[in-house]
Amino acid sequence: MNDRLVQSAFVNEMNFSPEGLVSYISQAITLLPGDVVLTGTPEGVGEMQTGDRVRIEIEGIGSLENSVAPRPVAALI
Repeated sequence: MNDRLVQSAFVNEMNFSPEGLVSYISQAITLLPGDVVLTGTPEGVGEMQTGDRVRIEIEGIGSLENSVAPRPVAALI
């Protein structure tokens, strides 16, 4: 976050393997291309503020960077 490493982990440190998770989930629902399976987060999670830049990287795949936007204000009806 903001060019500072705050979380890092390896797949072999997960409680369950990605293959095992996909197999388990697929027994209950059909996973389609583009579906995302969220598995939790390693140590280091913290609060983000508007304007923070968040970059994620998966070795051998690539990286993605986004800025934290302000929370939209609900319209009064």
